[in-house]
Amino acid sequence: MQRRTKIVATLGPATDDPKILDKIIEAGVDVVRINFSHGTPEEHLERAERLRNRARAHGRQVGVLADLQGPKIRIDQFRNGQVTLAEGDTFILDAACGPQDGDQERVGITYKQLPDDLSRGDTLLLDDGRIVLWVDQVEGQQIICRVVVGGDLKDRKGINRQGGGLSAPALTEKDRHDIKLAARMQADYLAVSFPRTADDMDQARALLHAAGGRGGLVAKIERAEALDVVDEIIAASDAIMIARGDLGVEIGDAALPPVQKRLITRARDMNRVVITATQMMESMIENQIPTRAEVFDVANSVLDGTDAVMLSAETAAGKYPDKAIAAMDRVCREAEKQREATTSAHRIHSEFTHIDEAIAMASMYTANHLNVKAIASLTESGSTPLWMSRISSGIPIYAMTRHVDTRRKVTLFRGVYPVSFDVTTADHVQVNREAIDELLRRGAVRDGDLVIITKGDLMGVHGGTNAIKIVKVGELV
Repeated sequence: MQRRTKIVATLGPATDDPKILDKIIEAGVDVVRINFSHGTPEEHLERAERLRNRARAHGRQVGVLADLQGPKIRIDQFRNGQVTLAEGDTFILDAACGPQDGDQERVGITYKQLPDDLSRGDTLLLDDGRIVLWVDQVEGQQIICRVVVGGDLKDRKGINRQGGGLSAPALTEKDRHDIKLAARMQADYLAVSFPRTADDMDQARALLHAAGGRGGLVAKIERAEALDVVDEIIAASDAIMIARGDLGVEIGDAALPPVQKRLITRARDMNRVVITATQMMESMIENQIPTRAEVFDVANSVLDGTDAVMLSAETAAGKYPDKAIAAMDRVCREAEKQREATTSAHRIHSEFTHIDEAIAMASMYTANHLNVKAIASLTESGSTPLWMSRISSGIPIYAMTRHVDTRRKVTLFRGVYPVSFDVTTADHVQVNREAIDELLRRGAVRDGDLVIITKGDLMGVHGGTNAIKIVKVGELV
């Protein structure tokens, strides 16, 4: 059984060894994430090119997701690398403090406008909530705080305001340069960090297109205020990422599970792809097996309908990147055997606005009620297999296309598998035969199996899918 849920793995120093890169491809990675928060442009370009070369050598199609840093609000550095704060201490976040002059009493901040966003009574969470500060007063460039939860505080840790509401723009000057870099590397997806509105996504898309990029846009849902306009953000995006680190800090960890479930459902209802991310198997940075809690986390995300699950430091900097992917693969496959992962009432009472969308929905309804073994979707843009993948089922969908960018794009779609397929004839019977032959070659079907083929009368036209055909393998098609 092929795994339907896709695995996104972050590249980093731990995967730079070509032998390790081969291992993570063999372990089943579908999409790699290149994190623009760390490393140089040259390193990013080299990693993307190296990955694609090794994937080709393995006969695999692996997508590339470029992840913008965004306005990550951080403390600056301490003279001695860290301080230890105790409950009740006074500690100052000082916009006027030098970037390396932090001490036991104060530290600088990267976002100099932060004092303008705060007032007495606000709660700040540092280092993903490990340190909690209560704002006592704001004086000029100084945020004077009382330590509520203390501990060791190291250089460059992030700052969040409980409940959200910080005014930093979604796209920084660095992000604007990095969007051009994403276009240069022909990234299949561009992830936008900390978007607050649909306008942030529209702006990123315009900048990407202006730079010559054609990748899809991923909105990282990690601000509390983004939840108030999440439908608009989803509509302006091709996918969303549930970035549970910063989001959990802003809304509280106990609120995360129901929010995650709602976001997965909403994205699928709106025909968008959804990635669940952050700390999914974090113990595997150091250990060869995941904790039981991590196993449940991944499995529940699959049962909720996520398209993809993501690994961050587990693969970028961990000791066992290939084992982390293999563990995630095992958990996803087992979860997908459950009935909840293969049944759906998606859009059963809806009207459709596109012919190819109606074909996609009709195909899935038919496939789920006729013991169909596979679906061959001849596609230009990937839209038809995307719509199909919104329906939960155990039936593999093969996106058969001549376009490499479409094959890379569908690597993120749940239950969709890219196939290089170029239509060389206008004879529809011959096209059907060639599609079935390709599935036979892959071992996806055998004689007597039922297969659904979707395609357009005018092949080669985007959005032209208007036909569905049911064939029996081995008979005249």
